[in-house]
Amino acid sequence: MLLSIEKLIYGGDGLARTSPGPDGRSMAVFVPFVLPEERVEAELLQSKPGFARATVTQLIKESPDRIAPYCPYFQQCGGCHYQHIPYERQLELKTDILRETLQRIAKIDLNDGIRVHPSPPWHYRNRTRLQIRTRNARTGPALTSNDNQETGFALGYYRFASREFLPVRECPISSPSINLIIARLTELGGLDCPHAVEEIELFTNASDEQLLASAFCADGVNVKDLARWAEVLRRELPNISGVTFFSSRQRQPSEVDPPPGQKLLAQSGATAMPYRTAHGDYQVSAGAFFQVNRHLVDKLVSVVTDGAGGDTALDLYAGGGLFTLPLARSFHHTFAVEASHLSLPDLRHNVPVSVKVVGTRTEDYLRSHPLKSRPLRKRPDLVVLDPPRTGAGKVVIRSLVELKPQRVRYISCDPATLARDIAPLVSAGYRIEEAHLFDLFPQTFHIESVMLLAC
Repeated sequence: MLLSIEKLIYGGDGLARTSPGPDGRSMAVFVPFVLPEERVEAELLQSKPGFARATVTQLIKESPDRIAPYCPYFQQCGGCHYQHIPYERQLELKTDILRETLQRIAKIDLNDGIRVHPSPPWHYRNRTRLQIRTRNARTGPALTSNDNQETGFALGYYRFASREFLPVRECPISSPSINLIIARLTELGGLDCPHAVEEIELFTNASDEQLLASAFCADGVNVKDLARWAEVLRRELPNISGVTFFSSRQRQPSEVDPPPGQKLLAQSGATAMPYRTAHGDYQVSAGAFFQVNRHLVDKLVSVVTDGAGGDTALDLYAGGGLFTLPLARSFHHTFAVEASHLSLPDLRHNVPVSVKVVGTRTEDYLRSHPLKSRPLRKRPDLVVLDPPRTGAGKVVIRSLVELKPQRVRYISCDPATLARDIAPLVSAGYRIEEAHLFDLFPQTFHIESVMLLAC
């Protein structure tokens, strides 16, 4: 099938269309690892009513923008989508996608009003989660001929669009210290890693000198084996300051913590990491959420919190208090709302005692705090919300419209849910004062944006 790529869409694919059929209609076809205006020979992989998915079998007309990928695993690994595109062009394409999504869903036209904040394109991640395979693993695929047969151990990711294991020895978007651990742990054969350990997540501090490890284990694991392995890890890899073990369960896109069913099994060494930023020092516990781009944290916090001040601020989906801490310096009353059982202790630790920390879901908090309650007797000066990928949702947005804060600062990791959520705010009289695109995830399709709204 010969296809012409029209544009890139959110999700990493290029959009093409089939020739019109007997009914005069064409079908949308989604193709990965392409560029606008390229012509490709493609093979259909999946066909559904209204659209299909395909893979490139031959590049007929190549875009002049196309470059050779930096990572040897690109197109095999499911983590990156844009390594065939120069970084400056990635930024342009993401800006186009954000602008088009807001216009199509929310009928908001930003024209050229999106301020773009680039990142160093490589080695930016402070957190990386890898699959583990051992020769005698009880769960998941066994080692293949491409894995480390000498040691019977491999680290890796899932292959693109599959659950098949892909062994890797490096990850160029992860920080240097994370790559050092990947290489060293592979070289050492996993240090006799227990077979029940299925995944490991590495989180590094701001200086990229110390790491926390979180390991995820199958049912029936021997906790004594975990304790022994943790001690060996910390001895042989001394920049790992602590290891925490959880039971395994696949994390959903809307979840920022290990899911509720994921039990804490054991801990060895440090259970939290100090993380220094330009706006203050934070504690980040094992498994708790923190912004992943180690280069753009300070700029992100500045855009969200600078120039804000007054009587009352609400920080919804507050996490560990990344925005709450600087807000508390500028407002008389500051409320931080967070539901995560892992982030709440960090939030309480990180913010001053003047902040009212509320451990509940944002929608429940807003439902239970009518306008007449103290100290929300008058409209808040500012509401900051940084919801998960699924967005804030109708209940939260309806409550905000009723609460009518003077300013809203919305941090989003999904343009579609952003557009859905801010459309009612714009209809209620809010205007977008500033629109920012933070490229927290170079080489991938992910888009982080910040909208500053005022009423």
